[in-house]
Amino acid sequence: MSDQGVDEREAVRAFRERVGLPGLVDVHTHFMPDRVLKKVWAYFDSAGPLVGRAWPIRYRQEEDERVALLRGFGVRAFTSMLYPHKPGMAVWLNGWAADFAARTPDCLRTATLFPEPGVEAYVKDAVASGARVFKAHVQVGGYDPGDPLLDPAWGLLAEAGVPVVMHCGSGPVPGAFTGPGPVASLLARHPRLRLIVAHLGMPEYADFMALAERYGEVRLDTTMAFTDFVEFDAPFSRDRETLARLAALGDRVLLGTDFPNIPHPYRHQLEALESLGLGDDWLRAVCYGNGAALFGVGEGPGTVPGP
Repeated sequence: MSDQGVDEREAVRAFRERVGLPGLVDVHTHFMPDRVLKKVWAYFDSAGPLVGRAWPIRYRQEEDERVALLRGFGVRAFTSMLYPHKPGMAVWLNGWAADFAARTPDCLRTATLFPEPGVEAYVKDAVASGARVFKAHVQVGGYDPGDPLLDPAWGLLAEAGVPVVMHCGSGPVPGAFTGPGPVASLLARHPRLRLIVAHLGMPEYADFMALAERYGEVRLDTTMAFTDFVEFDAPFSRDRETLARLAALGDRVLLGTDFPNIPHPYRHQLEALESLGLGDDWLRAVCYGNGAALFGVGEGPGTVPGP
């Protein structure tokens, strides 16, 4: 590990000790086939014309080094968020993710889906064979989460209680089906769906918090929210009422970071959460307790038992 990695590990360790955390559960990290990840990195390398400014990837190490970094930060469980942008990709990606989880015991086996014929069958297969969490990327996929092709799959996931991390907010760039409207329609049909709204729904924070207040199985992940990079374009209101709402949802807010595709050190996400001033109990729940309870994460490193 480089000196930079050692320094970052110590900074994260200091945060954990300060707050009293046994470890971290990060529900929003990206591991995917190498050629796919390189295309994702190329997308972010060109983010200047897309979002108006550069988006430098902080962690471009090889896969095993990135896993070691997360473990060094004290992350007890993480995900391999991956997603298709066209039909025919999801089954292949799910196969890769199953193999990655098999050789990486602290990874929560992740799967994905796309509105296409056969989606119900391969979602059913993924759940039956041990998928713990799904990723849906409405922005990149360019699809309506209410697409009738997806309806049986949502029903299956709701019945099975398998969480779905969904990028459905309109940041950093709006999509044809981003925003709270399509998600509200989806939840009206599947109110028991364990939906985890990625990025706290940025920039429509208040609207997605309202959905979490309405539906008891809706959760929010913190991915990049409150960080300097995001606050520049999509600031989260820190007025007393908004912070009180976020505090009240403290049992359904989960740590997410977007590692490795972030333009800042890993510790900055943690420090940004601490800067909200919501207290150590809230931080312990968000950074470990809520994710550990949702996914059944044990006390020992790498202990990620099945459902």
